[in-house]
Amino acid sequence: MKNNFKLILAFSATFIFGYAFKSITNQTENKLKRVNGIGGIFFKCKDPKAVREWYKTHLGLNTNEYGSVFEWFQGADNTQKGFTQWSPFNENTKYFEPSTKDFMINYRVNDLNKLVDALKKEGVTIIDSIETYSYGKFVHVLDNEGNKIELWEPNDKEFELLGKQIGAETTK
Repeated sequence: MKNNFKLILAFSATFIFGYAFKSITNQTENKLKRVNGIGGIFFKCKDPKAVREWYKTHLGLNTNEYGSVFEWFQGADNTQKGFTQWSPFNENTKYFEPSTKDFMINYRVNDLNKLVDALKKEGVTIIDSIETYSYGKFVHVLDNEGNKIELWEPNDKEFELLGKQIGAETTK
């Protein structure tokens, strides 16, 4: 009987310590959230004004001089708004460089400073330093094929306020 009790105690302890170890390591691994959504779609075109007008007329986008902003509610907290920017750029823009592609995607992130530190350790090419504005922080990186990517840690309340200040309507 004593041997059975010791065996059960040993298995229980192993299970508990294993579970605790796994919980601790998972928390460490999960601390850094990376991308949590699309912040923007940017593309080159011959006549951005005409493209914005076409999308307004034929697809119903509420456009302004920068493109269109899509308003949505965040999945993790559906009381919080989120925004995605859609912007046609002039085909001669230098903003996408050093990439030679005709598009750039902006990804939303939770903690840009921590993510940039992790990306540096992983050998990812960071093109510039983090820039901070009232509506969020930005940095640009290159993927493994040389596509320029914009990372954005948004301040959605300030982004919405900025849109209201310029009289922009969101596309819902």
